Amino acid sequence: MTDTVRTRVAIVGAGPAGLLLSHLLADAGIESIVVDNRSRDEIETTIRAGILEQGTVEVLDALGEFSRARSVGHRHDGIELRFAGAGHRIDFRQHVGRSVWLYPQHEVLKDLLAARTAAGQDIRFGVTAHHVEDADTDTPRVIASLADGGSLEIEADFVVGADGSRSVVRAAVTGSSTGGYFREYPFAWFGILCEAPPSAKELIYSNSPNGFALISQRSDTVQRMYFQCDPDADPDALSEEQLWEELQKRVPGTTLNEGHIFQRDILRFRSFVAHELRHGRAALVGDAAHTVPPTGAKGMNLAIADVILLNVALRALLLERDDRPLDRYAEVASRRIWKAQHFSWWMTSMLHVAPDASDFDRRRQLGELRSVVESDAGQTYLAEAYTGWPLTTGL
Repeated sequence: MTDTVRTRVAIVGAGPAGLLLSHLLADAGIESIVVDNRSRDEIETTIRAGILEQGTVEVLDALGEFSRARSVGHRHDGIELRFAGAGHRIDFRQHVGRSVWLYPQHEVLKDLLAARTAAGQDIRFGVTAHHVEDADTDTPRVIASLADGGSLEIEADFVVGADGSRSVVRAAVTGSSTGGYFREYPFAWFGILCEAPPSAKELIYSNSPNGFALISQRSDTVQRMYFQCDPDADPDALSEEQLWEELQKRVPGTTLNEGHIFQRDILRFRSFVAHELRHGRAALVGDAAHTVPPTGAKGMNLAIADVILLNVALRALLLERDDRPLDRYAEVASRRIWKAQHFSWWMTSMLHVAPDASDFDRRRQLGELRSVVESDAGQTYLAEAYTGWPLTTGL
């Protein structure tokens, strides 16, 4: 038998975008149901990195006692660009008066889930959404199945796809589950988690003849590091000694603090923007709408920016019967999305060594890096984009 429920907004996906949207809608008295095919434990324990723009942290402050980004996260006021054996600090505070916070995404999810659970939010775990019907009408429906084999149908006034890069809602918006602008990069990141003290106070983005490396952090005792690799690389092919050797030679001039490596993975690089962000009574946010390479630290922040806009549009639609902000959602959101795509592409192309790079390409790349670090204007642009453009609610 099919269990049919009614709500104002059906949100598919209990990631940062879906949970934050449910929180903002609830503030306006708009009821929602959030569904996700994962368990709560899976959501909270899937470790993912996270750099939060200042605007994102300010949005999460609205969670009140449940927000730990400022108390547990680490504020960073700059990054280091390392090339030709020397480091060059980009001072965010000096150039734009803003900062970022190192705060992993799974910690953000813990905060959001705690806040929504305390508020009585209807969140249904272990529910697999299959498709959206009647998006062209005023009563779209999410067709889903339960972990026990039962069926669920959610009737709503609006459906939001916050269900990640493999979104099932996307087909109702674009006409295809893969409909979008796509680019795949010829390299990936080999990521490790290790037991060691930090190797630097701030993140190091290193361009070397051997390829890119990112020296990041997780806590006082656990560190996250990456180096450029082939997308088809075997994460188990190298020993710990070989991994440390590979990382060390990509950050010449810096001595890394080594320790036991307890996690390793391969992170492929893709850029994607859906052809459409909204159709009828369905819209996309976050990774369902777009993905970016991690070099620019834009993924989760871009999702939050989508939610801020869609929240304004849905309040106007559902409380005032005004659909004009919703009609502008895709246009306004796309401006930031493509700026973020450009910044992510720029950081990626400037720092990584392409497999077919010529001597000319390498020398041009070093010239580009010097153009940034030797120019106040260049440093200001990087600082502005990295810490985040102002969030807008103007629809």
